[in-house]
Amino acid sequence: MTADKSAGENPNPSDSLRGVPDGDAARSWLHARNIQDIECIVPDLAGVARGKMMPTEKFFSGPVMTMPASIFAQTISGDYPDDDERFQHNPVDGDLYFKPDYSTLTAVPWETDPTAQLIHDAFTREGAPVETAPRNVLKRVLKLYEDKGWEPVVAPEIEFYLVRRNTDPDYPLEPPTGRSGRPEVGRQSYSISALNEFDDLIDDIYDLSEKQGLEIDTLIHEEGAAQMEINLRHGNPLELADQVFLFKRTIRESALRHDMYATFMSKPMSNQPGSAMHIHQSVVDRETGLNIFSGKDGEETQAFLSFIAGHQKYLPLVTCIMAPFVNSYRRFSKTSTAPVNVFWGYDNRTVGLRVPYSNQQARRLENRTPGSDANPYLAIAASLACGYLGIVNGLKPDAPKADDCTDMAKSLPRSLSDALSNFEKSEEMVEVFGEKFVATYRAIKYEEFETFMSVISPWEREYLLLNV
Repeated sequence: MTADKSAGENPNPSDSLRGVPDGDAARSWLHARNIQDIECIVPDLAGVARGKMMPTEKFFSGPVMTMPASIFAQTISGDYPDDDERFQHNPVDGDLYFKPDYSTLTAVPWETDPTAQLIHDAFTREGAPVETAPRNVLKRVLKLYEDKGWEPVVAPEIEFYLVRRNTDPDYPLEPPTGRSGRPEVGRQSYSISALNEFDDLIDDIYDLSEKQGLEIDTLIHEEGAAQMEINLRHGNPLELADQVFLFKRTIRESALRHDMYATFMSKPMSNQPGSAMHIHQSVVDRETGLNIFSGKDGEETQAFLSFIAGHQKYLPLVTCIMAPFVNSYRRFSKTSTAPVNVFWGYDNRTVGLRVPYSNQQARRLENRTPGSDANPYLAIAASLACGYLGIVNGLKPDAPKADDCTDMAKSLPRSLSDALSNFEKSEEMVEVFGEKFVATYRAIKYEEFETFMSVISPWEREYLLLNV
């Protein structure tokens, strides 16, 4: 799997669907489309888009955008963790400074008025990258590869469900009604007719994606009822993380147009499979452009085997990033193809680490651990960190598994609290991600866990109310 290289720079940046080189080109791009408003956005730790809507003229005439530092210390429910021995919030909640990455400039095609969106990076007042900003976390890991003369290449696959509108969280989610007037009940993996049930919605997904310059490699119907999967073309990890971030917004908006929801919950329905974000990964030499996972004669290299071994050793330490919410651990089931282990094998979907059959330049590792609820920047960063540590430490994997491994050793943590304990105690993870990120992430996730534990579930009322 090699990096996607464009044929050359667009001679007229104003014609680009996504991305321009600088502020002057951005001004021309916006003027050519008569765009009056810009969504200045930044992904938070949960992958939620935070930011400000700004008139175009104000964007160019005003100072750098600021927002309070607390946006990177917020739980999914909008709360904030308490201070502890490792995490202390900023009592004055001072501003962070956000600078636009003009390579991400694109339209917001679902808005009625011409609107653009532009992803920003977070910096301190002194100009240092904010350690807890997900884009900066991924850049930090990519710098490790750059220093070695390597360039990682990734291709994410994102699964999601379409469900009926549900405004009462006490009621279970249900599959939506397709054009036949009937909801799906059985599993229709790779069914074209099941895809056709939602033709109009899928057309909107393609249309809105095209207007943003987002490239879909394939779209399939997955195993679950009204469960879909979008595969993206391989390329630069930061660009692909941006695309996943934008695709999630696009798919949700497309679904709302058709009176349904699109959800990236890892396990939205108890009787259906979970949703994953599989990450295909390879590494190329920056000078030669050749895949370092393959030797001159097409053989597997020690770097490839060490990359696999790194995932085997370190994935249990970063599972809290691959599975960031309490719900995420419901997906890890031995009765499904979701991984419950860190075994590896050739074209084996019952292991956490799959090596697809390919030619030597496309040799890659598929990490099947992350859920679709994972922050794409953090999940890609964590996966690449595992592989990097494996290579630089010269680790060796165990033997590949050829048989069904769904019922074998459960080497991944089975709860968020256990996963967080692994993460916060790991000196390697603190070194890779930085103490500030580790302390903040664990504090947020423990707060979310405690919030979840304060809610009594229907299962408890059903089986404990009158029986214990």
